[in-house]
Amino acid sequence: MKRLFCFLMVCVLIVACGKKEVKKETEEGRIASEIIAISEQLRVAYLKRDFDKIQQCTTPAIYRQITRYIDDYKVVDLEFKPVWVEIENKAITLNISWKGKWIKAGKDIEDRGMAIFEFSGQPLKVSKISRANPFEYK
Repeated sequence: MKRLFCFLMVCVLIVACGKKEVKKETEEGRIASEIIAISEQLRVAYLKRDFDKIQQCTTPAIYRQITRYIDDYKVVDLEFKPVWVEIENKAITLNISWKGKWIKAGKDIEDRGMAIFEFSGQPLKVSKISRANPFEYK
């Protein structure tokens, strides 16, 4: 009887601990992960003043917008927190909460805001920045 009970317990444990079905990532999930990664690459490239990487992540108009004032600041600290991804038809947007600090000629500028990055093209690139643009400080 004791052996039968142990055998049943082992069988139950084997069945209970078996492999569960792994859900495949959806297309929307893949796109969301990709645009969050692109925004992080853009943030790091901006901090390092890596113009080639900024160009890879943006359209020509946004590249000019981001790099226009980049040399005005000696030190930049910028944090991004992705808040919301919206994918409707071909419109892909990422809402980002940001916090930044810029040092220019001994003057500290601190600010925070919410920006909306719009993505388009293949490969995806930032094609528009709405609301409080974290890259524009004069």
